[in-house]
Amino acid sequence: MAALAFALAFATLPALAGDSAPAEARGRILLVLPFDNRTGQPSLEWVREAAPEILSSRFRSAGFEPMSRTDRMYALDHLGLPEGFHPSRASSLKLAETLDADSIVVGSYITDGTGIVAEAQVVDVNHLKMSEAVTAHGEMRELVSVFDTLAWKLTKQMDPGFSVAQETFVAAGSGLRLDAFEQYIRGITEPDQQERLRHLNQAVLLSPDFGPAWMALGREDYLGQQYEKAALAFAKVGRNDPDALEAGFYRGLALLFSGDYTNAEGAFAGVARVLPLAEVMNNQGVSLARRGMDGVPLFRQAVGADPSAADYHFNLAVSLKRKGNAAEALTELAQCLRLRPNDTEAQAVQRAWSGQASAKVLGADDEAEAKVDPLERIMRTFNAAAFHQAAQMLDQVDDSRLAALPAGDRAQKLAAQAGAYLDRGLLLEAERLYLSAVATDGRLPEAHAGLAEVRERTGDAEAARKEAHAALKLKPQASAYLVLGRLDLAAGHLDEAGKEAGEALKLEPQSRAALELRRQVEAKAGQGR
Repeated sequence: MAALAFALAFATLPALAGDSAPAEARGRILLVLPFDNRTGQPSLEWVREAAPEILSSRFRSAGFEPMSRTDRMYALDHLGLPEGFHPSRASSLKLAETLDADSIVVGSYITDGTGIVAEAQVVDVNHLKMSEAVTAHGEMRELVSVFDTLAWKLTKQMDPGFSVAQETFVAAGSGLRLDAFEQYIRGITEPDQQERLRHLNQAVLLSPDFGPAWMALGREDYLGQQYEKAALAFAKVGRNDPDALEAGFYRGLALLFSGDYTNAEGAFAGVARVLPLAEVMNNQGVSLARRGMDGVPLFRQAVGADPSAADYHFNLAVSLKRKGNAAEALTELAQCLRLRPNDTEAQAVQRAWSGQASAKVLGADDEAEAKVDPLERIMRTFNAAAFHQAAQMLDQVDDSRLAALPAGDRAQKLAAQAGAYLDRGLLLEAERLYLSAVATDGRLPEAHAGLAEVRERTGDAEAARKEAHAALKLKPQASAYLVLGRLDLAAGHLDEAGKEAGEALKLEPQSRAALELRRQVEAKAGQGR
């Protein structure tokens, strides 16, 4: 929903923070500005943009709605503020009054020997005041964890009831290579396109799983009409990445323009399964039509989703005519022209289909334009605001369904959602939902077992043991035994680890994790003989 933050500056887009926003969204819209470089070192200027990238990512995982860099630059530009805007207290408050954001985060950083110190404050828009400053510091090589820690402190400041551990915030960025991240930041901020490509290619070379860098590289290749390269780059954006749907859409476009209609149809279909928006279904229909297949059902869905879009009526008309349904085709073409009276191609096609086009009444250029079988039109732009708004609506539906459930069932659903996040390695999101499940029903063993695994992955062995024992006290859980077993194995307590692996196997005899734990225990015991 970050893309909807365009509305913070302009009334032409629906504002999430306005009256139409759900109650859950109000108070959660954030604008994170570039940090002020107070180091005096031009080589560290890239950290200005690195700060909002890291903070926004963590805020999103914590349940806030931060604006993206693109949205923020767009808003600042239309407010007459330069890209290198360095907000003071007064100017930040002025910006807060101008924007319809709930909070604005401003900050700075300095060097301290071989370390870095970051400081930030939150502008409370409703009360037009700035919070107390919070700081985080560490070695320069730990820059990501420094800003992860800062994000945690700011989150606690904005939401005092937030209970996700600091270790989980730090763990969320632990897999990110600093050199790859620097190349990515330089790649999205360089004014020269060749330099952007150089830095982004270096970023993905250093970190092949770094989704944001692949997304940025895909955009550059797409804009440069390097469609095959763009399709490959967009395909590297993982399903856990916030840009996954946008990447799928533009991968579909790149494949369309490359002539790979089969894979293009698959890319659009993948996006439509999550968010069946008009532009996605339209392009999926185009992909089918390019292969000589029937796109009518998809064009009908596109028209139904957005009946005010002339192109969807045009495409439906073309496909209907190709199927032999001339009467309905003319009706849809007429609707296209009602919505866009100056559409010269549609005018010419209407004359041709109505039998009005002939060399006697049309000039040579008009006659050539009057195509009996024109191609369906491709929607070339990604409406990020609509995508995120649709995603928000789906979340609202899920939240409403959850709220209507009895406490026990609601906790079960939350724990299941948390488990799905945990399986995908999204520890921050998983912990947040497991904590909600425990708060809803503290007697749910699955929630405690899940929290135990989160704590184990973030390196808090004591808390992991506590949660695992809490789960086992309620009901035997293979996953809880496995957490204890792995912790005991790491501590050299082989007898205990072996027993816990055995208990897990009693509950789940085919568990690969339990079998692997038993194998490791036996191997280590054999080494000690």
